Amino acid sequence: MDSEPNVEEPSSWDELYNINLMPSELFLKFRKEVQGVRVALNMEIYNAPINECQAKLVFKPLTPEWKWKFIYEPIQHDVRILSKKIPITKFLNLQVGVGHSFKMHATGWKWKLTTCLGGDNVSRIRNKTSVGLFPGFDLRFGWRAEYVLPELTGGLGTGEPMLNMQSGRLQASLDRVEAIITHSDAN
Repeated sequence: MDSEPNVEEPSSWDELYNINLMPSELFLKFRKEVQGVRVALNMEIYNAPINECQAKLVFKPLTPEWKWKFIYEPIQHDVRILSKKIPITKFLNLQVGVGHSFKMHATGWKWKLTTCLGGDNVSRIRNKTSVGLFPGFDLRFGWRAEYVLPELTGGLGTGEPMLNMQSGRLQASLDRVEAIITHSDAN
């Protein structure tokens, strides 16, 4: 059995956990649903690593047959068509997109594999939690938790201590807060 000598243990309980409740992204989304299409104006404010504000105009068909959305970013002069997240497995999604930048006179495509799990041996969780405060107004929180589970080891007659404990760690953060205002046409 391998032992890990010189593993530095934290000197206090405060070093074992870190919870950051200051989001680095704040979104304000105005949505209007008209004849099966959602039209949205997204105001996105990023605090880290630099302070930046972006506006996006989003058109998204609400029928299950359509699996794409159209995004226009007026400040960057970018146009994109993105697919919905396509589930590959229970925890793995694929998203593809085609875009054009009018500033750079360039067209390209991107793909992205995403999961709510990650890190080493499923030690990271990323998720979004939505709370409907009243009809037409929702709050969505994007959060993340990274952890290392505590480990107990020991030995007898091996030169190792009979019982050795390495403390676990937790780092959690509230990364994004979205306020979503939706207006639906009641027909």
